[in-house]
Amino acid sequence: MSRPNSQDAASLRDLSPQQWKSGIAAWLGWLFDGLDMHLYVLVAAPFVAELLGNVSSKDPSVGYYGSWIQAAFLIGWALGGGFFGRIADRLGRSRALILTILTYALFTGLAFFAQTWWQLLITRFLAALGIGGEWAVGASLLSETWPRRWRPWMAAVLQTGVNLGIMLASLANFLLAGFPPRSVFLVGVLPALLVLWIRRAVPEPAEWQGAKQQSAQAQPGFLELFRGPVRRTTLLTLTVCALALTAHWAFMFWYLQHLRNLPGLSGWTDMQMSQLVSQAMWLVMLASIAGNFLAAVLARWMKYRRAIACLCLAYFLSMLATYGTPLDHRHLYYGFTAIGLCQGLFALFTMYMPPLFPTLLRTTGAGFCYNFGRIAAGLGTVLFGLLSKVGDYRLALLYAGFLFIPAAGVAWMLPEAPEEKCAGPT
Repeated sequence: MSRPNSQDAASLRDLSPQQWKSGIAAWLGWLFDGLDMHLYVLVAAPFVAELLGNVSSKDPSVGYYGSWIQAAFLIGWALGGGFFGRIADRLGRSRALILTILTYALFTGLAFFAQTWWQLLITRFLAALGIGGEWAVGASLLSETWPRRWRPWMAAVLQTGVNLGIMLASLANFLLAGFPPRSVFLVGVLPALLVLWIRRAVPEPAEWQGAKQQSAQAQPGFLELFRGPVRRTTLLTLTVCALALTAHWAFMFWYLQHLRNLPGLSGWTDMQMSQLVSQAMWLVMLASIAGNFLAAVLARWMKYRRAIACLCLAYFLSMLATYGTPLDHRHLYYGFTAIGLCQGLFALFTMYMPPLFPTLLRTTGAGFCYNFGRIAAGLGTVLFGLLSKVGDYRLALLYAGFLFIPAAGVAWMLPEAPEEKCAGPT
């Protein structure tokens, strides 16, 4: 019996070996994305304090330089999304995936050898180029090879790879709590091993190959994102991503720094504090995994743009409840759970955004629009940190949450996804 068309597959049994390989490659790429991008967040305060001459982790200079390192990382993420997105549209998804993984694995490992804060900034910036590129490449690879009507569920599963990668980073930090903070970056070299398998096993998607052959020399340029009917989509998605990601990354960076600086934990040892922040991140990520599938349910029920708008509002309310008044670390855990559930918002962007753009602009458009928001997020991380009192980042987190309100308004104006029939696999 012949195998059903890839876009007509009714169950997981109907998928071809090539589809399985593409799906596994994209998921593992995102898993290691999550691992490498959160290693710094977990050890930012003690590592930057060491690089500044072993000052106290509560010294205001630690938060200042630490936030600039994170800003450089997010800006590199944005630039990498556009750069490697362009490479993927020209050279192919699998080839670009290999380049992105090698980039972030190499420079994450090199962060171990940093001797000054600016050396750490450079290695994090360069690692982020690969991480940002992998988001766009992995999302397009999966959207072009797996059934379109499964997209909400694929988005949830793919985003779960990031969540599990972050949990692995937390586990590494927990297990290495007795070692110097820089030690965790050596774990970030592991993704390079994935490249050996991708090079042998993962073919280029037929959709990309067909579009490439038909286009001949008429490869659309980057500026096509700002022309014709595509322009409105580009501007709206840019705005939503910039607002939502600025607020989200303000939380992802500052919530652990806020936790470390709570007055009630002043007597804790460095090892106890490292284990606490690892546990907090595990809680957020477990809630986020559940949130990915909650977001998929919402997308099936009310379609993508409405689901995105509703989750933006829910994220705002969760931030308001968590940081509107001072709470101890035990009560903060309730807020972390609610915020984690709302992070399913970013799973929806994974499968929603690539199909909005023409095939040969797909990774360019999705990578640029989604990751450009990280430039705003990087600058916002610094800005909200400057607005805080020394050692108290609660207000930074509270103010950042308000950005989800305009994000929800703009999301309501987004276009509907093409072929938005959201049935799932059986």
